[in-house]
Amino acid sequence: MRLNRFLAAAGLGSRRSCDQLISAGSVVINGHRIDKLATTVGPDDDVRVHGRQVRVALPVTLVLNKPRGYVVTRSDERGRRTIYELLDQGHANLFHVGRLDKESEGLLLMTNDGALSQKLLHPSHGVEKEYEVELDKTFNPELSAKLIRGVHIEGGRGRFELVRIAGPKILRVVLKQGIKRQIRLMLYRLGYEVKTLRRIRMGTITDFKLPPGAWRPLSVKEIDQLSKAATTTPRSSEHARKKAR
Repeated sequence: MRLNRFLAAAGLGSRRSCDQLISAGSVVINGHRIDKLATTVGPDDDVRVHGRQVRVALPVTLVLNKPRGYVVTRSDERGRRTIYELLDQGHANLFHVGRLDKESEGLLLMTNDGALSQKLLHPSHGVEKEYEVELDKTFNPELSAKLIRGVHIEGGRGRFELVRIAGPKILRVVLKQGIKRQIRLMLYRLGYEVKTLRRIRMGTITDFKLPPGAWRPLSVKEIDQLSKAATTTPRSSEHARKKAR
């Protein structure tokens, strides 16, 4: 969060007046006097104005590496394991950004920042999600163009933004849509069964070192990059679609 927004949220005046506090050298963060307006504040920073500590309940966003077998819900009437069993009590109030089905695994964002969540989920913002897909048999490369043009499935016309063959039975696919079980249904229509499905990227967020079931908070920089990605349409995706026509 930018420092002027943080100070304004703490009730120290408008953002403009908070800019004046910063420029005047009245703000100290972690023992260092701050006078740069572009300074950002993280959840663990000690912020003081005229010597008095300033506190604000900052939004929290984390990335969870969802294991296979967990459902993305707060509670389940059938007694299945849920992703909230993987979080500590301090993060039990976070809500998930989008979903992964029970048999899918990979990166899932959790946040209490409603504005960020809405921005990431709204189709008009075009946030990319990338998946690694293992199939039951060797993929025919000639079908890549069909997947990019679109396939009619339950829920609408599903299409991939990008298809890359990573192995005889392994695909890397990019989506912007959010149709339920879209990848599985599209490939099934073309004669393939998905054996494993793992999300490896959401927007600008990737983390190949995060073990299954583990999570970590996103940095201020990562959140800023993620928010910016929600308003940018990557040229590569548009190029892939035109090429497939």
